[in-house]
Amino acid sequence: MLKLTQKFDLHRDVVFDILRKEASVCRVKEYSEAVDTCILNIERDGSILYSWKGVTGTTRIGKFDSNTKQNKLLYTFDKQVCVSSCSLNKEETLLAVSLAQNTKGEERLKPISKCLTLLIEIHPINNTKVLKAVDCRVKVQFLHQETDRKSVLESHLLLFTEDGYVDLYHVLLSKQEGYRVVMAYPERLSKTAERIVEDFCWVQWDGHTQRMYYLTLKEKFLLRCVQFYSNQNCETVVELVLEMPANSFRTVKFVDLGFDHYHVEKAGQDPVRMQVFTDRTGSMCVCYSQPLEDRQELTYTVVLVQKDCSKKFRVSLGGDDSPQNSSQLHPLFIPVGYYILVYLQGYFLHCINSRQQEMLCHSLFLSGHDANLGLQCQAADITVLHAEEQSSSCLLDLGSGRIHTAELSPAYLLQILQSDTRSGCPSSKTDPQRLAALHCLLVYMGNDPNLELKVIEWLCDNMNPLESFDQIQEFILASLYRIGYEKSLSLDKVLPYSSVSEKMDVPVCLLEVPGVFCTTELHIQPVFKGKARGLQGFWSDLQWNTERTKYLDTVPNPRYRTSQIQADWDKLRSERRPSSFMNHMEENTKKVLSMVNTWCLDKKLVPLFQEEDHQQRMFIGLTVDKLREHLNRHLPGLGKKKIDSLVVNYVAKLLELIRRVLESVWLKHKLGPRILCLTRQGSPAECSVFHFMFRILESTRGLCLPLPPGYHTLFAVFAVRCLPHHTFLQYIDHGFLLLTETFVSRLMTDLDNSDANERLKFSILKRLPEPMVQRICHTWDHPVSSASISRDYVRTLLEKQNKNKGFAFTERDKPGFRPEFLPLTYLAKTLSDIEAQAPNPFEEQENVDARFVEETALMQTLILLGFEKK
Repeated sequence: MLKLTQKFDLHRDVVFDILRKEASVCRVKEYSEAVDTCILNIERDGSILYSWKGVTGTTRIGKFDSNTKQNKLLYTFDKQVCVSSCSLNKEETLLAVSLAQNTKGEERLKPISKCLTLLIEIHPINNTKVLKAVDCRVKVQFLHQETDRKSVLESHLLLFTEDGYVDLYHVLLSKQEGYRVVMAYPERLSKTAERIVEDFCWVQWDGHTQRMYYLTLKEKFLLRCVQFYSNQNCETVVELVLEMPANSFRTVKFVDLGFDHYHVEKAGQDPVRMQVFTDRTGSMCVCYSQPLEDRQELTYTVVLVQKDCSKKFRVSLGGDDSPQNSSQLHPLFIPVGYYILVYLQGYFLHCINSRQQEMLCHSLFLSGHDANLGLQCQAADITVLHAEEQSSSCLLDLGSGRIHTAELSPAYLLQILQSDTRSGCPSSKTDPQRLAALHCLLVYMGNDPNLELKVIEWLCDNMNPLESFDQIQEFILASLYRIGYEKSLSLDKVLPYSSVSEKMDVPVCLLEVPGVFCTTELHIQPVFKGKARGLQGFWSDLQWNTERTKYLDTVPNPRYRTSQIQADWDKLRSERRPSSFMNHMEENTKKVLSMVNTWCLDKKLVPLFQEEDHQQRMFIGLTVDKLREHLNRHLPGLGKKKIDSLVVNYVAKLLELIRRVLESVWLKHKLGPRILCLTRQGSPAECSVFHFMFRILESTRGLCLPLPPGYHTLFAVFAVRCLPHHTFLQYIDHGFLLLTETFVSRLMTDLDNSDANERLKFSILKRLPEPMVQRICHTWDHPVSSASISRDYVRTLLEKQNKNKGFAFTERDKPGFRPEFLPLTYLAKTLSDIEAQAPNPFEEQENVDARFVEETALMQTLILLGFEKK
């Protein structure tokens, strides 16, 4: 499930260098004894602090620079000590160390106490100041604020104690002899210490963002966050009440405050494990787990602060194989982008979608043999490190000393898509997994064109809709959601995300997960305090996301439903609308198509966007209008200009997306440039493309989405070549085929007048609206077509002629007069008079011979009288 990339290896990057240095101290060629190297802390800049046992009976502390890949010795204790916590200031002038009491009597610390906390000058090595000598654990951590000053003569140190309080030390420094940096007034340090927190039972430090989260218990558990600023000030910015059992924390818990190799949790003292994750987009997730007493079930909670909700999952572990070791009772929480991976080794792996949390089917739930992260160690030995990158996390294996960046594996997700059955379950049982994997590939990883191409290949190979969802609809909506969300985070809850939410009856398999029970609590009500309301950056984004979620939760149907356009589309097709409305629709369409034309259409591999296609143009304009209206209603703060740009881009990307899909199919089946030729029968490859185009048409029609101009013409060309004529006509009658003027014109001119083609042309003409017949008919070189032209010509002339009540046959000597058939004579006389008075209305289309009209009218009259066979 995870793609692991090694970033650091303690043995390779540190131990080899240490052995070389120890060999130099011993003056031997090679030093092979154990040095007991331990990772102590990882600072904000990625520097790794570690300790090792020196050859001369010393304990040394070093630093590995992740940028230069170099090691540096920081400090040497003249005897072996147990370093339980360590931190280095940004300027590398001060080292804070907490030493744990050694159990060996002859090496006890003096004075005898469980923990001794020291502040050491190391530039150069000079004085040592004792900060604490107490009977509880103490964690140390320097603040690392960004500053533009070249020389900083002040450092700030946090001390976290197991007694439940946090002190902040402001350490003033001074320079001596131009290079020596020493503490100024070291005797005043303890007196000037500032108490930041009075009472906590759990604390987490986030070095990248300089935030401290802590949990305190009054009547309920209250989570607070303290933000440290670059001006050395700090304040509580958010408070959140958490629903947890009263005995959740029997001992104080430290998270992300270094690694204590000399402290072991006693059995039963770890009933709850908890972590807070944030990312730059303004989201905050609080995750904690609690096993039940009988150890047959495990409960974990994911609090989505930005979504103003909390989701509680109860997972059945089942059978006699439930974990017995307390370290195995807690899942591992791993943030990967906006997904939270919840992993209990050997039991389950849940990939929780924190952005689209409404329905379980957008999260991935795996169990049994499928629940495997690909780790080469026990999950209990893994520590999750906060990383600045949004798309990956860092995992530290304390046993081997290796650090890996962890990303979701696209190959594994594609494997889920492509599998017919997993774990022996029927195909319908895997539909939720496929849906979650598809959305992860398209929305989370969708910027990779090669990955998108592989998803399109999967669509081509699986053209039939799945039992629980339409994969083409999901592909379109998920891709468009990602594109829109990249433009503006505000579109999160107003753009369509999935076709599943469009359905009235969602399949049960998409709503339930076997062995997993989920309850959702809405309105968790985080409280933003202090200057948080005026901040720029993360806290303002989080607050804005939370307030927007609260507002949209009170609005019925805030997410745009494409099916809402159906009634307006039917009305647009069936009624004649005012010209002003049609002009407005046309202006919308012009904006969209002008944007499409600026994109990569140079190849023109697929013949789209090359004709007017009036109906699709109106549909495109209507889609723009309705989506713009929806966004203006729910997101007026964006402004009309930005909303108009977002909407036009959204619809243009829709058309471009369909073109890109067809282009991929074109390349896959190696279709040539003569695809629009109607005289050849369709090949097997072209039949496959036709069926895929039909699936696209079916899916987009179900969502009421427009298609690129020219799509229906191209589809009709494939249909007439790949289908028997009677089946082709049935497609037309059932509304699957839309006959465009471009297609019918090509059909009339390209196909010869064989009996089968004549029948096809007659059948098509019968199904066309009258205005189109008049425009199309003259392109067909056929007697019946000519007769139709003549009839239309006569009808047009007679409609314009004022009716005369009498008519005298006095012009017998006029050339061309035929008294033998009076109805024809009357018709010819009337046409001659009209033509003399007015110009020919068909003169721009075709010159009509009066003699030809006369003969045609005679033939038609004889047919009607029964004297001539049709």
